[in-house]
Amino acid sequence: MKSTHFDEFDRRILRALQTDGRITVQELSAEVGLSPTPVTRRIKRLEGAGVITGYRALIDEAALGFDVSVFVSVRLDRQIDGALAAFEETIRTLPEVVDCWLMTGNRDYLLRVVTTGLPEFETFLVGRLTKIPGVASIESSIPLRRVKSELARMI
Repeated sequence: MKSTHFDEFDRRILRALQTDGRITVQELSAEVGLSPTPVTRRIKRLEGAGVITGYRALIDEAALGFDVSVFVSVRLDRQIDGALAAFEETIRTLPEVVDCWLMTGNRDYLLRVVTTGLPEFETFLVGRLTKIPGVASIESSIPLRRVKSELARMI
């Protein structure tokens, strides 16, 4: 579904759901100015088109004791399909890695690693990440504070 096919009601529905994914259809109907049946139909269309990909609870990592996020750039020694696939398969098994992006430029991957503190990050870095076959170099950056956080860009 291309953005040109979205009307103002679709945008209102998406904004409302992004703000509160648990809003009822009745509340959503009142907020966007449509009756419940067309709102439900639009939500199903947006889900079917892959625009709405799911519903989740937002978790405060710090409230669970995960106070440290570190951005880690990784360069592999070889950028061939097998090496990339093996690295990605390993990364998917590491609970400390909450985001992983394949990148362009002088690094192959950008990770967001979340730990309880710097000692746990050091253990992860030295004991796990550096031991993944094919990792050639690693560069870590510790963010000071989050300036902006959005789950998705809205139309």
